[in-house]
Amino acid sequence: MNRLNRCVVLGIAAFTGVLLTIGSASAQDEATEEIVVVGTRGEARDPLESAVPVDLISADDIAAAHSFGGELGELLQALAPSFSFPRQSNSGLGDHVRAAQLRGMSPDHVLVLVNGKRQHTAAVVSLESKIGLGTNPFDFNTIPLNAIERIEILRDGAGAQYGSDAIAGVINIVLKDAAQGGTVSASFGQHRTDFDPINDNIEDGDTFSVAADYGFEVGNGGSLRIGGEYRTRDATNRAGIGVLPFFEEQTPANQALDPARVFAPGDGGADDIYLFYNTTIPVGESEFYSFGRYSNRETEGTGFFRYPDGFTSLPSVYPNGFRPITTGDNTDTSLSLGLRGNNFDSDWDLSLTIGKNDFDSGVKNSANPSLGPASPTTFDLGGFEFTQMTLNADVVRGFDLGNLSSPLTFAYGAELRFEDYETSAGDPESYEPGPFVADVGAQAGPGLPADSVADVDRTVFAAYVDVEADLSDQFSLGAAARFEDYDDFGNAVTGKLSGRFAVTDTFAIRGAVGTSFRAPSLAQVGYERSTTNFGDGGMLELFRLLPVSDPDAIAEGAVPLKEEESTNLSIGFVYDSGPAFNLTVDYFQIDVDDRITLINAGNNIQYFSNLIDTETTGFDVVAAGVIEVGSGAIDWRVSYNNSETDAKNPGVLGVEDLNTVETAPPEDKIIVSGNWVVDRWSTLLRVTRYGDTTRVFDFGGGFEPTQTYGSVWSVDAEVAVNVTDAWTVAIGADNLTDEYPDRSSDDINYFGHLPFDVLSGIGMNGRYIYLRTQFDF
Repeated sequence: MNRLNRCVVLGIAAFTGVLLTIGSASAQDEATEEIVVVGTRGEARDPLESAVPVDLISADDIAAAHSFGGELGELLQALAPSFSFPRQSNSGLGDHVRAAQLRGMSPDHVLVLVNGKRQHTAAVVSLESKIGLGTNPFDFNTIPLNAIERIEILRDGAGAQYGSDAIAGVINIVLKDAAQGGTVSASFGQHRTDFDPINDNIEDGDTFSVAADYGFEVGNGGSLRIGGEYRTRDATNRAGIGVLPFFEEQTPANQALDPARVFAPGDGGADDIYLFYNTTIPVGESEFYSFGRYSNRETEGTGFFRYPDGFTSLPSVYPNGFRPITTGDNTDTSLSLGLRGNNFDSDWDLSLTIGKNDFDSGVKNSANPSLGPASPTTFDLGGFEFTQMTLNADVVRGFDLGNLSSPLTFAYGAELRFEDYETSAGDPESYEPGPFVADVGAQAGPGLPADSVADVDRTVFAAYVDVEADLSDQFSLGAAARFEDYDDFGNAVTGKLSGRFAVTDTFAIRGAVGTSFRAPSLAQVGYERSTTNFGDGGMLELFRLLPVSDPDAIAEGAVPLKEEESTNLSIGFVYDSGPAFNLTVDYFQIDVDDRITLINAGNNIQYFSNLIDTETTGFDVVAAGVIEVGSGAIDWRVSYNNSETDAKNPGVLGVEDLNTVETAPPEDKIIVSGNWVVDRWSTLLRVTRYGDTTRVFDFGGGFEPTQTYGSVWSVDAEVAVNVTDAWTVAIGADNLTDEYPDRSSDDINYFGHLPFDVLSGIGMNGRYIYLRTQFDF
């Protein structure tokens, strides 16, 4: 039993003892139901009354956007202008765990909560993707849509309130908790697109999902909500008809594929299973609560085509060449349980959250060419496992000071967190060199060698205080401070001030200033990988990604990783004239020092380093309201985000890495939507403009092709009818007008095989048409 497993057992035992002790104690005051709202520890506030910008995505919003393949990440991209979720392809593990960005920042600069509790990140480290290179972010596609009641997106740094990672913002996912009723839903969709690069109409990406959830009453005043979902999606292929690259051998077998459509960029196939529950049970005058989720996703990705004759080929096994298919088996679990109540005029909450991500990586239709004809064609490439256990104690008390318009809210608490990261080796045949002078390792791999496995853990302790007060009917003020100590690198102290001043009944000014941080992930601390290949003169050479503690990395300049530190500033205004119209405008600036990035050192060595400082600036505009039209009403919303990141020390990065930080994320996004409801009918129209993105390659010798992909508009539409009070049927389309990003230039499109880049938010799959139905009972 490793250290973390022992900690889990001891933590559960200790926590159970605390629950039994407190649950048996008598309380003098009635328990109060806590309403979780991100960004405050006091009473729930309307987003327009918040001192910092918060987006709320309701259950109705989620239902209307359910068409996006049923994926949470796609839904957030469709509804939140500051959120981007590009569809990676030919990107190794990035094909299986997609990285998201908030305000164009690093994927690991956003903290994700479920019902207000910190969630664990993915175990995999993305080393071949453009977005999220070197990160192991939260995997948004591990949460089913039918589990969600609402989503709250805090667009502001919140390290003083929630701890590490909350630099760009916090996303809180609130689960359904109704004690009665349920839903059963099903959907089917398919891409139907006119694909110009091959002058053909394509129908692929068939997606089917079925989901159900139901609520029960438990005891006297308790509830249990349970549900599940199954989803299956076929692959898409948006390859062009490409020519034989000049560096490939010009043999008859290769020339027979000049030109040919042999690549397969697009979405890989996926089969997903999800389960969730959310329960509350009265315990005396306190309340026990628990919620959890499980997902298993079996996914496929694509590798580059290997021509029949060449260093990476194996003609004895694949006489016509081959395209490796990467595979992923991604199991994600999370369990939270706690007890909350009110004693001594204080609301208290004791909780335990355990989360684990287990990812097994593989590849099929592949080969290790150095093994020759004896090579297997299917390989286990290794496993990744991240476990996190968090104990929280939170207390909130109100103080009536008499001269304030409402009681002062004083919150304090502590957190104890245990983290463990482990990797396991792949098949020996996936990485060992064979007797033939050819490429070593499984193609679209290689596997993780046995001498490169990692097993690292750490303990984190945190304490915080948070004060909020309405100093008058017009002026509210908040202050927070947090201390965190990590046993593997040191500690961090963060603080935040926020305020809101109501100039009139309809117009208010708001703003915040604070500091946040991000601790280096255990994957960045401990991950190691090595590959062997033939170098100059036919000699085997070792290429390694090393932890900074490795002596060889230290010899190349590696130093211990430290936390990334940020200073966050936001200022804006709110205009609220009631349901008919409201408007918010917020400017932000986020300065991050010591951002962690992957660097290439000498002697074929890579390691992570606190290398770069950045400044991200921009603004958000959100306008919404309701217009009565005929016998119905249109619920409309216009939202816009502009984000720009500049490196303060750009000279320390190569052109590709600088592009990843500065110009690869979309420059801006605007979403205009309206939902017209008349009697039993509703019509949704959403128009999205995805901003410019830029791709830069460094092919060596000063050849650095660059292309900026212009903005592109997408139209989504849906018509739904309530056949009965309980049964709804809808038909709709995403990207109705079948738009694509700009075609990649000849210098970038890999000889015509990859006509579109993955950076644009509109993706490369074209129009998606769907039918969905839902029955409420």
